[in-house]
Amino acid sequence: MAITARNLTNEELFYGHKACGGCGAALAVRLVMKVLGKRTFAIVPPNCMSTVAFIYPSMTFGCSGAITPFAGTAAFESGVAAGAKALGLENYSVVGFAGDGGTADIGIQALSGAIERGDRIIYICYDNEAYMNTGVQTSGLTPYGAKTTTSPAGQHLPGCTTPKKNMFEIVAAHDIAYAATASLGYPEDLLNKVAKAKATDGPSYIHIFAPCPTGWGCASERTVDIAKQAVDTGLWYLAEYEHGEITLNRNPKEFSDVQLYLRIQSRFSHLKEVDVERICAIRDAKWQHIRSHWIHS
Repeated sequence: MAITARNLTNEELFYGHKACGGCGAALAVRLVMKVLGKRTFAIVPPNCMSTVAFIYPSMTFGCSGAITPFAGTAAFESGVAAGAKALGLENYSVVGFAGDGGTADIGIQALSGAIERGDRIIYICYDNEAYMNTGVQTSGLTPYGAKTTTSPAGQHLPGCTTPKKNMFEIVAAHDIAYAATASLGYPEDLLNKVAKAKATDGPSYIHIFAPCPTGWGCASERTVDIAKQAVDTGLWYLAEYEHGEITLNRNPKEFSDVQLYLRIQSRFSHLKEVDVERICAIRDAKWQHIRSHWIHS
């Protein structure tokens, strides 16, 4: 049965955290945990979520949890899964919650190895498009034109000069059992993809678009709205990889106004018209590939 707002549990398994108001990462973890339930081992590397969830004497997770070395999220998950199997445990999930930098940059080798081994783990990348926990530095998933502390904007600099790394496709290229992209702006799509990952006999990966009001310079109450706009403008997409094929879950006939999306985030306040045109060109090239090579649901 599909998960909807009507049948979603009221039980909270990520509660009492100390994250910033409107934190997209915290909302992503909260929704994921509602699907996975108490019989879960939550593995978190040094990032915003470990910082706000593991502060003595509080324990925000309503399940067993551990903090890993920054580069070792997926490797640590593999060890937990092996231990649980050796103990004969049943009906449990092993999930890792890593940010974009901890996934696309620092943690990619451990993730690749876990997928190659076929370990039965769930890897969640909450993508807020920069290293937020350490001061908003550029990551491999920072989009073109975004201003960060290591990609400053100036007369001759647009902010970040490179587009986002194709992390979902990199994972899919491993022929993983299940992979998906999601957005907080479409929560029921996200919830049902987590349910699929939970039921997968092998490694699974979900890449969640999760705005950061602090790092993006946007109002805390706009988190979900901005996450939805990212999909509607075509700057993010909803897709799944399974059985060797990528399926596009949402195919907008027309994209909504990119300018409106950029305008409500101070990280893009410096952009010139030529920069916005560049952002749209990157988007259009991406969608040409998507529509030519992916299955449309």
